[in-house]
Amino acid sequence: MTSKIDLVRSAIWAEELTDDVIERAARGISERHYVKDSYICHRGDRLDAWTGVVTGLVKMSAVALSGKALTFAGIGAGGWLGEGSMLKNEERKYDLVALRDTHLLLMNRATFSWLCENSVGFNRFLVRQLNERLGQFIAVTEHDRSFDAKARVARNLSWICNPVLCPQVRGVIEITQEEVGHLAGISRQVANRCLKELADEGLIALEPGLIRPLAVERLASYGA
Repeated sequence: MTSKIDLVRSAIWAEELTDDVIERAARGISERHYVKDSYICHRGDRLDAWTGVVTGLVKMSAVALSGKALTFAGIGAGGWLGEGSMLKNEERKYDLVALRDTHLLLMNRATFSWLCENSVGFNRFLVRQLNERLGQFIAVTEHDRSFDAKARVARNLSWICNPVLCPQVRGVIEITQEEVGHLAGISRQVANRCLKELADEGLIALEPGLIRPLAVERLASYGA
């Protein structure tokens, strides 16, 4: 079994940190497990922890006043989320749902704030993370208004392959058709059709419970 300190050392944000800083950070991190379809937090909650996905898949979503559901992102293994809410010290503006059994790391506010105040390397990572997330959310707004189901599926797959936002995915996405549907806002049947068409186009390879993206850049710009 991997120890907590080893999990922290392997985190993407720890790459530029010294051993003593990593050990200080690990003392402020707890582990938590969520079963499939359980809520990690609801919109309006104060989840007072920066959150990392060790294993599993987390959906970040919200429901508009009109009743329309909008998925902002799917967070896979190695991804961290919630830095904006932590920096602004505010309640969450979205729901977090575990789409499968999920293992999380939760960094408390005191530790997050200490790293922000004392680690140049940690702040460099946060700038990269926020920049990637901003680009993702701009693209979400664009594709939700303009793109069909297949383009939404393609782009969601490309985001899960983002080396900053989901660094441990590494070219193989462990995901079901149902989970793809949840992220793209479509039914499992439609997701199945879209995946088969993307496979026929040579952009992905399908295996039971797995998707291998073969052309991530083309997935990221699909439908444009």
